[in-house]
Parts: sequence; structure tokens; C-alpha cells
Amino acid sequence: MPKIPKIVAVIPAAGVGKRMQTNCPKQYLSIANKTILQHTVDKLASHPSIISIVISVSKSDQYFASTRLAEHPKVRVANGGKERVDSVLNGLCAIEDQTVDWVIVHDAARPCVTHQDIDLLIEQCLLQQTGGLLAIPVRDTMKRSYVEDKTAFVKKTVAREHLWHALTPQMYPAKLLKNAIEQALIDGETVTDEASAIELAGESSLLVQGRADNIKITQPDDLAMAEFILLKQQDYSCE
Repeated sequence: MPKIPKIVAVIPAAGVGKRMQTNCPKQYLSIANKTILQHTVDKLASHPSIISIVISVSKSDQYFASTRLAEHPKVRVANGGKERVDSVLNGLCAIEDQTVDWVIVHDAARPCVTHQDIDLLIEQCLLQQTGGLLAIPVRDTMKRSYVEDKTAFVKKTVAREHLWHALTPQMYPAKLLKNAIEQALIDGETVTDEASAIELAGESSLLVQGRADNIKITQPDDLAMAEFILLKQQDYSCE
């Protein structure tokens, strides 16, 4: 009988979300009667392949302790870092079970991810025995810009073939990802997501096409879109 892999999720949730222009970090804003972070955790915690979740929160966080997540049986808390990559690394270091095979890293502000997309990512990574990420092919015409007097102008049209939008979750062997991030930080490299750390380590990542509605809440108008998507998902689950 094949071994069932142990998969742990890490959610970096120490950001303040300045672009949201709100009084609290965006992950604690409420949509569809729950905080964004609660929606995100619920999606991962209810997935049968994920055995536990580590959430990296800021040391100055004044909100997490008062949420239901603080008592969630699948949730462990780690200290957040200055940058997202620091929070991810702290989350990886907080995984107590040293026999964990794979880790899934997911943005706190992506509450609309579906189990179907998580299934697809896990399936492809295990099939190919390599890490990967959810992504969507670029659909729009892409422009490279330059700035003059604080105004952006088009410098060049960039061919969109072979360009993808990187999403999360991103899934990698736990030890590989931890080592890749640690080395990248030692080298002073900029790590914007897990795939970039893996790339710097000379390894490849699968691109697994996901759903376009797996949006990241970044701007104020994203809240209404996320609420619409979540309510639609609830409607479909009740049918």
C-alpha cells in the first residue's frame, strides 16, 4: 500500500495591508459574516489531505487571540516576520512533526481558493514528484512601463506567451523549501514567493492551471468581488 504523504499548510498572516486603507490588517476584515483569515483557514482545514495549519502572525497582532482560530484544533501559531518570506520560514520552522513530507503555503488574503484547485495541485505535485504552484496564463496584453515626472508611460509591449500569474497555494517538499528560503536569505536575494526561492536554488516548479476567481484581496474594491465569489461558492455547495 503506497504511503500517504503528510501535508502541512503554512499561512503567512503578519501583513498590515496598507493598500486597503483600513484600521485593522486586511485579513481581519469581515466578508460574508467571517473574517478573511477565517474563510482561508476553513478552506484549508476542511481539506482531507492537510493534517495541520501553521499561521504566522505578527508579535503586535491584537486581533488573532480573540478569533475562533486561536482555539482551532488544527491550527498552530508562529511568529510573523518583517517580510512575507520571513513569516513563511518561521512557519516552516514551527512544524513540530519532522516526518512531514510536503508543505502548502497559501496567502491569508486568498479566501476563494477551492478544494478542486487544491486537489489538482496536490495530485500533480505527487504525480510528478516535484513542487509546483497554482497559476493562470496571462490573458491581457502586457506593457512594460517607464516613469517620467511620476507619470507612467508605455515603454514596450511584452508578448504574453509563456507568461503566467503566480497564485497560491504553492506546494513543495518541506525540507527543500526550508533550505531554499534559508539559502536565499543568506545570499541576500529577494524572495517574493516560494517558487522564486526554489528557482534561486536551481530547481523547477510545476505550473498548475487554477481558477481565475482565486483572487488575492489587495485593494478595497476586491472585498466586494471576494464576497460575491464566496457567496456563489456557498450556493453551489448547497445544491
